Amino acid sequence: MRGRNLKYRLLIGVVIALFFVIKRCSQQEVNPYTGRTQTISMSPENEIAIGLQSAPQMAEQYGGLHPNNQYQALVDNVGSKLVNSSIARETPYKYEFHLLNDQNTINAYALPGGQIFITYALFSKLENEDQLAGILGHEIGHVLGRHSAERIAESEYWQGLTTAGAVGADMGGLISGIGQNTLLTNGRSDELESDDLGVKFMIKAGYNPREMIGVMEILKAATGPNRVPEFQSTHPDPDNRIEKIEEAIEKYKNQ
Repeated sequence: MRGRNLKYRLLIGVVIALFFVIKRCSQQEVNPYTGRTQTISMSPENEIAIGLQSAPQMAEQYGGLHPNNQYQALVDNVGSKLVNSSIARETPYKYEFHLLNDQNTINAYALPGGQIFITYALFSKLENEDQLAGILGHEIGHVLGRHSAERIAESEYWQGLTTAGAVGADMGGLISGIGQNTLLTNGRSDELESDDLGVKFMIKAGYNPREMIGVMEILKAATGPNRVPEFQSTHPDPDNRIEKIEEAIEKYKNQ
């Protein structure tokens, strides 16, 4: 009897797994702006709607928007220059740039669809406009690369396989661990792709791409010696990012 129940469980688990594998295959599409094949389960319009809906909550979470209109105008101007001089202007996304009032968190963020944020804590450490362009160019790269949409679809896939493993053979925890590791690896790849695109956007807009290396030094100093090891993080080690940025500069400087 136990053997029969096990067979039924295995069969159900296989059916669930096949469903999610087939679903993932049907969601494969080529990003027209990067040429990379991705798993995407939503339209650009859905991405834009998610970003617009989430933007107020993001601002509230980081102390609201910064009250200095001059600083905000600089962020707007640099962001618009990057978009209008690059392939970003050909996308359906509605890019908007926001300076957050957070005085402590050194970071920048991109929501799906074009809502981009930088904290004042990071903004205040920048030495020049080119470094600001490096940060915003990187975040534009996340939007154009559809990284959030891809992560959502991939998470759904691995959650489905985890369910299949739990039902079929009590292996949900193992599959979940494999999925988490895969998503972390893909997250690091997203960061490197956004760095690459950021360099390209900076050059197209007339900014000095080497200033992005300065940004990496700022981020490296902010995390200090106790930063999370690369294999446990969604972000590559700053030193590895600098190496890839150097390669991107050489690749795009004469294009």
